[in-house]
Amino acid sequence: MRDYHINIFYSEEDEGYIADIPDLRHCSAFGATPEEALTQVLRAKDAWLRTAKAARKPIPPPSFRPAIYQVA
Repeated sequence: MRDYHINIFYSEEDEGYIADIPDLRHCSAFGATPEEALTQVLRAKDAWLRTAKAARKPIPPPSFRPAIYQVA
């Protein structure tokens, strides 16, 4: 099973790490370390999916692939 791609990057402005899931609109989290940001975004993903299911909203399939993984 494919899962959602997660981006993690350092934000100078926020002085910490941001993690986001491109396929799930507005699903992101903050952490003081990359590990903390990952833990928080996994919690956000769970909440995002539960909320979408409860509201009977469409849930996009995992599809985002960063350019680094694209094959020419």
